[in-house]
Amino acid sequence: MGRWILIDVVGTAAVLLLSWYLWFSRSNRRRGAAVLEWVEAACQGRGRIVQARWQASSSVLQATLRLSWRWFEDARLTICLLPRPLPLRWLLSRWRKQEETLTFEANMGFPPGFHMDVVRYRWAGQTTAKKSGRTRSWAIARPSPVVLTTTGDWPVEVTPVVSALTSWRDKDFLSVRFDPFSPHFTATVGLASLPDENAAVALFGLFRELAASSSAKQH
Repeated sequence: MGRWILIDVVGTAAVLLLSWYLWFSRSNRRRGAAVLEWVEAACQGRGRIVQARWQASSSVLQATLRLSWRWFEDARLTICLLPRPLPLRWLLSRWRKQEETLTFEANMGFPPGFHMDVVRYRWAGQTTAKKSGRTRSWAIARPSPVVLTTTGDWPVEVTPVVSALTSWRDKDFLSVRFDPFSPHFTATVGLASLPDENAAVALFGLFRELAASSSAKQH
């Protein structure tokens, strides 16, 4: 009797795990396809997805983006989603607070003459003082962007790039890299900052502005 119960439990668990895997694989694929559609729309008729393939149990989507812009060529996209189809890996990623991301990398028609890595950080704090019964009048100010750099003397052509990045302070990019060697431009953003097609249009507008800023002296 106990043997049959064990078989039933194991069989039920297998069916549940398979159903979980199929359901969340399909969910991830729908989300990845939607992001690719937004990216293609952001190209405004001057780019299209020509190849797309899934890896890592429908958690990583890699695609080739063919563009007719003069700024970018050999463009590639990598969409990293949470590994929802695999319950244990999904729980681990949630515990580590991993973020879903979109990485855009491409060569440039006018390669930058410098190497630069930009990583965006945000600080937040709160007071630990006990609340008092008195009402306080708070003066809230929005500070200017703060740039921390590893060098105090950067090339002149870097200045317009930094200006472009700081002017787009509401774009939640995680990292941006310029390199004189392929790939010349790499940018990673959190998918949370790409809720729809309009956000993708604005993001690719920033990419074009950065490309133009980095090669301003070459054309």
